[in-house]
Amino acid sequence: MKTIIITGAGSGVGRATAKVFLDAGWRVGLVGRRVEPLEATAGGNPNARVMPCDVTDEAQVAEVFGAAAKDWGRLDAIFNNAGVSVKGAPVDELSVDDFRKLIEINVVGAFIAARAAFGIMRHQDPQGGRIINNGSVSAYVPRWGSAPYTASKHAVLGLTRTISLDGRKFNIDCGQIDIGNALTDMAHAMTQGVPQADGSIAVEPVIDVKHVAESVLHMADLPLGTNVQFMTVMASGMPFIGRG
Repeated sequence: MKTIIITGAGSGVGRATAKVFLDAGWRVGLVGRRVEPLEATAGGNPNARVMPCDVTDEAQVAEVFGAAAKDWGRLDAIFNNAGVSVKGAPVDELSVDDFRKLIEINVVGAFIAARAAFGIMRHQDPQGGRIINNGSVSAYVPRWGSAPYTASKHAVLGLTRTISLDGRKFNIDCGQIDIGNALTDMAHAMTQGVPQADGSIAVEPVIDVKHVAESVLHMADLPLGTNVQFMTVMASGMPFIGRG
């Protein structure tokens, strides 16, 4: 039975992805700060492992990742998904403290989780595994007023490329899924109207988050040595191609 750890598994993309993997017969480690949402994601499934953990805490991550890998016998994959956003504003109106907090979770947390998984995959027998990072279309083009989030996702893009290169000799594949307007609580505002590059407010199309989850499963199911380096899953009509 294949194994995966999913960070940010208590809600949104993480919860949807965990459920798809559980339905597909994987053992799934559910990482998040609060136990209750993780238990709700698990839904009593015996293949779900609730792993409360702060991804910005190196010691916590090492402990829970290591314990899971030891109990399972190996770690096949990680979906490095935990992340937050802040309310949009011109750069001079954004809080430096908010910027630092976002970078700590979206970038430092992603690095810590990827680092822990990489170490396990490098030293297990047989060697190897797969790391899938949650990027965003904001890893390529910004929205208005999104300096902290966009900067963090550009950093994740660099992390993905570097881990992909570093992992070659250890049979560790690393890819990235870039999501656009998947309907989660974080994206609900899209259905009400959000600021556009020209200063207007517009409702944007969204997609069912299950399409993202199924795409992550496709990436994880590939044999090692075959990699989806980057996959963009988005609402076709959203402002990305031709974003102002």
